[in-house]
Amino acid sequence: MMMRCDTFQYAMPHDTNMTDAPLVHAQDLVRRDATRGQTLLHAASIAIHAGERIAITGPSGSGKSVFMRALALLDPLDSGEVLWRGKRIARATIPRYRRHVAYIRQRPALLDGTVEDNLRYPYTLRAYRDVRFDRAQAAELASQAGRASDFLERFASELSGGEAQIAALIRVLQLAPDVLLLDEPTASLDPESGRAIEGLVRAWFDAAPQVRAWLWVSHDPAQAARVSNRHLTMRAGVLDDAQRNMPDTPAHTGETPR
Repeated sequence: MMMRCDTFQYAMPHDTNMTDAPLVHAQDLVRRDATRGQTLLHAASIAIHAGERIAITGPSGSGKSVFMRALALLDPLDSGEVLWRGKRIARATIPRYRRHVAYIRQRPALLDGTVEDNLRYPYTLRAYRDVRFDRAQAAELASQAGRASDFLERFASELSGGEAQIAALIRVLQLAPDVLLLDEPTASLDPESGRAIEGLVRAWFDAAPQVRAWLWVSHDPAQAARVSNRHLTMRAGVLDDAQRNMPDTPAHTGETPR
């Protein structure tokens, strides 16, 4: 992936002076599997503005996760670039970009130890050394998700799939990102856990809708309609943004989505 190191200046997480530019602007992203000679993602572009709640649907294997990982700069690009608030991202600042743009995958990876151990872990990383773990905030997020008061003391190895996903989401939300990239976060979860995940994400968004956005991959058409005000589809590595010019999106109206 070609990166430039002289143009990316970081805004504060909630700097409202830069909202004219998209939060994330991906331009012609291409990913190829050289071994199989297959193009996984065909020149995909998207502008994610503050206030947008975007859903992506499409068949399994159509490239949705490939696209999400490309937006998170987790995999090298064969061509194209990702801009943060209109600025190119230097290779050395990718970890700080991920502080603002958080990727949440379908199957979370938790460390050995308790839920609290997992929630404390990000604060040991260089990108988060300027902030400290707030246990009261973490407990409040767990309560919002309907978890018992001892949730933080539970061992990660004892959690159900739904509980593990809730813990992984709290781990991200406590860090106050600006954009969430949600890669089927409720797939294979029981309905109660799914509703808890949706509720946590919605509460995070509603706390600052003028500076936040999400991109949510879902196989459930009802959920995609419920969580979005803009709908994209992916088929065979081709991204279709049929609603990009819809007049009722926040980018066009300035209204807070509900």
